[in-house]
Amino acid sequence: MNKQFRDLQTQQMDALLETWRTAQLSARPRSGWVRAIRESLGMSAAAFARRLGMTPVGVRKLESAEASDAITLASLRKLAQALDCELQYALVPRNSLQQQVRDRAEMVAQERLRPIAHSMALEDQAVQGPQNKLQLEVAIKDLIEGSRRELW
Repeated sequence: MNKQFRDLQTQQMDALLETWRTAQLSARPRSGWVRAIRESLGMSAAAFARRLGMTPVGVRKLESAEASDAITLASLRKLAQALDCELQYALVPRNSLQQQVRDRAEMVAQERLRPIAHSMALEDQAVQGPQNKLQLEVAIKDLIEGSRRELW
């Protein structure tokens, strides 16, 4: 993948995720969304089970699985559909993808430069101050512009 396409892909993904990242989403209710919505609608577990073609015990197991993060997406989608809801699913990075790449490149660059700096210091040839920072920035730039596989 060429660099321009890769950078464009990262920017586009960051733009898509920005809405999710800045959304003020409510925390999941302790009982889980399915049970909370079902109860808010005044729907019994038995009525919900009939809609799903399963037993009330099966419904309770699925609701419990959702509340404990053990439910599959397929099951959650089926439950959402029976409640006339839309399941929305996303992985939302805490920082932009570009920032994650930059942070990782800086970490890798520091790891790579550390043994070199140590050896040069032992030989009384240590790079100081602004030159050290410049050296780090060049290494970061090379990592970002090179193969991203080197970052991970």
